[in-house]
Amino acid sequence: MESNQKVGQAAGAVGGMTLVSRLFGFLRDLVIAMQFGATAAADAFFVAFRIPNVQRKILGEGAVTAAFIPVFLEIRNRKGDQKAWEMTANLFNILLTVLITSSIGLAIFAPFIIMIFAPGFIAVPDKFELTVLLTQWMAPYLIFIGLAVFCMGILNTYNIFALPAISPAILNISMIAGALIISPQLEEPVLGLALGVLVGGFLQFLIQIPAVSQCGFKFIPSIEWKSAEVIRISKLMVPVIFGLAVYELNMVVDTLLASLLPEGSISFLYYGNRLVQLPLGVFGVALGVAILPMLSHQVANKDFSQMIKTIAFGIRLILFITVPATIGLIVLRFPIVNTLWERGEFVRLTTEGTATALLYYSVGLCAFCGIKVIVPAFYSLQDTKTPVKIGIYSMMLNVVLNLILMGPLKHGGLALATSIAALFNVILLIHLLRKRLGLMGGRKILTSAVKLFVVSGIMGITVYFFNAAFFDPTAASIPKLLVLSADIVIGVTLYGILSHVIQNEELSFLIELARKRKKKSSIH
Repeated sequence: MESNQKVGQAAGAVGGMTLVSRLFGFLRDLVIAMQFGATAAADAFFVAFRIPNVQRKILGEGAVTAAFIPVFLEIRNRKGDQKAWEMTANLFNILLTVLITSSIGLAIFAPFIIMIFAPGFIAVPDKFELTVLLTQWMAPYLIFIGLAVFCMGILNTYNIFALPAISPAILNISMIAGALIISPQLEEPVLGLALGVLVGGFLQFLIQIPAVSQCGFKFIPSIEWKSAEVIRISKLMVPVIFGLAVYELNMVVDTLLASLLPEGSISFLYYGNRLVQLPLGVFGVALGVAILPMLSHQVANKDFSQMIKTIAFGIRLILFITVPATIGLIVLRFPIVNTLWERGEFVRLTTEGTATALLYYSVGLCAFCGIKVIVPAFYSLQDTKTPVKIGIYSMMLNVVLNLILMGPLKHGGLALATSIAALFNVILLIHLLRKRLGLMGGRKILTSAVKLFVVSGIMGITVYFFNAAFFDPTAASIPKLLVLSADIVIGVTLYGILSHVIQNEELSFLIELARKRKKKSSIH
């Protein structure tokens, strides 16, 4: 129970800060939507922005943290803090070298990379050239954000979650400033967004340096490529890199195929995915970030029974949050997009296209979040190969489904294929983890899931009829926002009441956690 509380508290801290960041992200997307809509310039920016993000996730975010945290904790337990920090400083220098090399390579080979990422742009020279230019401008972003994410991994090992989680808000604020202040001054306005990305990435890294230094990190201007710890981490990283590359390749394939669809399809997918990213980031990613250090501690102490309980708890908690979120996003997809973004260049056609993407992405929300919780369990066991194998199978399924579904469903088919592949991924992961660790309370999880779908279904029907009666898509922003807010309040309240009626354990846990946190804060 104590470990569940620690995970819950950490996830709450990450989730709260992530929520703030995502709200700024929505404001950013609102500004982008107003300024650029689903135009050729918007498509060019989203493609260009995705490219350094692919490399960032592969080289910085997932690979380094997944391999670094378990090894750092093990070395600290066995050899002490000094050895752990020496290893960390060396790894920092190696990562910096790799990131600088990758950034230069990205800038030089940008035209060839765009041909792969968005071949449909080749037929439109202006669009292609703009995408190349944006990619070159944003290439140094890779360096700053990669180091920022490495700092996040260090802070997470010391149970510092809030600061790294809030730092993406800086990127969003910087992009907003770029779009509103810099863009109007430029001949090609979308370049202002690229400059905002560059500055935001640098500031994300800068803000974490004092906290990392306080933990004990010191920069050592030397590199030892062949140290035993680096070799070990590298061996763990390679499968993760391939696994993340597979995931990102899925996104590349989606972008590639979307570039062959009517103009605006890439933007529809981007905006729809951004809305799904809110619950995914606030809950799924937050719980995944919080659970990895806990699971790594349990593995280091060989407490596998407690590890199983922690994983099962994580799955149930994710279902408790994501099942109603899925239903809510499906029911309110059009009002959400219409209220948040339909203004300026973001016209009704863009709203409808984005709502379609949101519908099909929402189907996979539980699976997207589930993966974020299950994969860290493999990483904590220092097994980075299994998620890769499953990821390859999922990618193959995604490509096949893309080709089948994009004909009848256009960009919606691409989103649906992603969701189905994610569901396939999480089912296989759970199956293999169960074979390795034994029973994980599957019957209890399944029973809980069925009850949650029934409760969420009742909530969804109620919200649907309320919204149908009061929501007017042609009304002013404030009335629409009030109705949408009422939809959400009614949905959350009804879900809470019905969950209490069925005596849901996760609700009881969250209430008790909130009480303890309130009591603790009142004491201080």
